[in-house]
Amino acid sequence: MALKIRKGDLVEVITGDDRSAAGERVIRRVLAVYPKKRKVLVEGVNRVYKHVRSSGPGRPGGRLSKEMPIDISNVMLYCEACNRGVRVGFRYTETGAKQRYCKRCGATLGQVGPEKPRRAAQATSS
Repeated sequence: MALKIRKGDLVEVITGDDRSAAGERVIRRVLAVYPKKRKVLVEGVNRVYKHVRSSGPGRPGGRLSKEMPIDISNVMLYCEACNRGVRVGFRYTETGAKQRYCKRCGATLGQVGPEKPRRAAQATSS
């Protein structure tokens, strides 16, 4: 299953407690992607506290704040040309490289895989 969001992408949180308020957009970086669970770990989103017991001298206890994964359907990939979260499509270039693109403005959002000459012939013939 191909996911449209990858580690290091900029995303906009569209639902949940951490979504942006009216009129302002909160853009965050993806730290990890869990494809089997269909979840992403986004920087600064869905922070929880883990209470840790003291385990001897030099290991104090306390509350650790950490991010937890959120469902991939709660984020949209950020397009710098549109300046907002957008839907994403896939297409092949003339050289046969697969790339993501913004469905709103058509801007390229990055290459997905290596160049495949067989795909280049298909892209130019259709």
